[in-house]
Parts: sequence; C-alpha cells; structure tokens
Amino acid sequence: MSGANRWNLDGFVVSLTAAAPNTVSAYQRDVRLFAEWVSRHGVATPTQVTKAHVRSYVAFLTTSKLARRSIARKKAALSRYFGWLSRNRKIKVDPTLGVKTPSDKGRLPKVLTAEQLRALLEHHPDEHPHWRHLRDDAVVEMLYGSGLRVSELCSLDIDSIDTRRGVVRVMGKGNKERVVPVGKPATQAVRAWVPLRSEVLEVIDELALFLNHRGRRITPRDVRRLIDDRAMSPTHPHALRHTFATHLLDNGADLRAVQELLGHSDVATTQRYTHVSKERLKTAYGASHPRA
Repeated sequence: MSGANRWNLDGFVVSLTAAAPNTVSAYQRDVRLFAEWVSRHGVATPTQVTKAHVRSYVAFLTTSKLARRSIARKKAALSRYFGWLSRNRKIKVDPTLGVKTPSDKGRLPKVLTAEQLRALLEHHPDEHPHWRHLRDDAVVEMLYGSGLRVSELCSLDIDSIDTRRGVVRVMGKGNKERVVPVGKPATQAVRAWVPLRSEVLEVIDELALFLNHRGRRITPRDVRRLIDDRAMSPTHPHALRHTFATHLLDNGADLRAVQELLGHSDVATTQRYTHVSKERLKTAYGASHPRA
C-alpha cells in the first residue's frame, strides 16, 4: 500500500464538506507534508504518530522561521485530520490534543526610539492646565524611570514614594510588594506635582498619588489618554516599561536584577528583553559597520 493510501488523504478531503476550496487544498497539502516529514523519522502510518512527533514537527516549523500564522494553520490542518481519524475510530488517541503553537505573545517588546521617548517626556500640549503638565511629567517619568506597570502606577498612594531616599513601594501581581528605585528626574517631577495635587483633589481623604481631572485616583484609561496626547505616534503605556528594561540590559544590568525590578516571577519573562537588546545590537552593526 502506498504512503498516500496509508494516510487516506482522499477520504479526509471528502470529509471537508463545509470548507472552502482553498482551505481544502491547503489542509491536504499540510497533512501530506507532515506525512513526508514523519516518514523520515520512521513513521509510516497515522496510527504510529504520537504527541511527541507533532510537537517535534511544530518545533521544526518554528526553527525554520515560518510565520506564526502559517504554523498555526498547519497545526489546525493536523488537528482536523487526526480529529477525523479519531471520530472514525481509525486511531485511539488524537496526537494533536494539547500541542500548542507559538503565540503572538512571543513577539519582541516594542522599545521606544530616543525621539519618541523625548516627545513623551518633554511635550506639553498647549491646551492643558499647568497642574496637568506637572502630573503628566511625573507619570511618564515614573513609568520610564522605574518600569512600573500602569496598574501599579495607578495604585500608588502619597506615602508609597519616598522622594528623599529615591524609592517607591509597589504592590505588584499576586499582591507581592517590591521596592523599586526612583531616579532623580522622576523624584523631581513628583515633588513638582504634589503641591498642585490639592488643586484637583475632590475627596479630602483621597490617598492616591496621581489624580485625574475629576479629582479621583487616576485610571489606566487616563494614563493611556495622556500618553496619546504626548506621543508622536500611537504608543501603549507599557512601551515605557519595555524601554526601561531594555535600556538597563543595554547598559550592562544583571538579568536577575532587572527581573526583581520588574517584579517578574519567572526569569524567562525577563529574558525577552535580552533578545531585544541583541536585535538592537545587530541593527546598529548592520547600519554602522563598513564590513556589515
């Protein structure tokens, strides 16, 4: 029996009654390519395919630098195929169950350019009152200078920051508290903002460090709005945290120290920024070195 007959691709194609013609041909091609790949590893029939084979194939596609969307489509084709075999009792276990493909979460974090960062730190929209300029200065300086999450910044109280010692006490994910250094520009910006806080304070017992125009604790939406007002192009507030981490690593900071500053429970999350630093070095080399 030929390889194609062992895999019964014709029967699989017939089962795809609701799929568009392009999808049918793509699924057929994807399953055939998988069959050819596993045959090189001693697998002759679909009944011999294990979850380890599927995982190895996804890993192979990933290291081949195939687009994530293409990998996801190929995995979907295999899931459809082996699901069909399982429903027809041709195999006992579907080997694609539980096998994940690379997600878009694996994308490298966006790092702001010097020009983009300068705009956020220095641009003051003319229509805003003076208190708003000072508050927004302090917010941006804290996000970039201490690498805080937006939710962490919004939860800061007046007594969370010690401008004399240059530290801020942050309640991070999982209610884990950490103490993060605050640079001189950020402490100066907070000191300039705090005396004007009373101009917008609505409730006398409001403890929030940063207030919105209603005199209440600032919200993530307020932060996104102020970033939009200052940014040269659409920018997410989290980009300041990415830039904070990348700049530390670019300048020789220890990975574990950066992990602690960011409040990551797993160092693998922090390691994403080492990839960013390497990519930046490659870009600089390619643009600057005469032998690149």
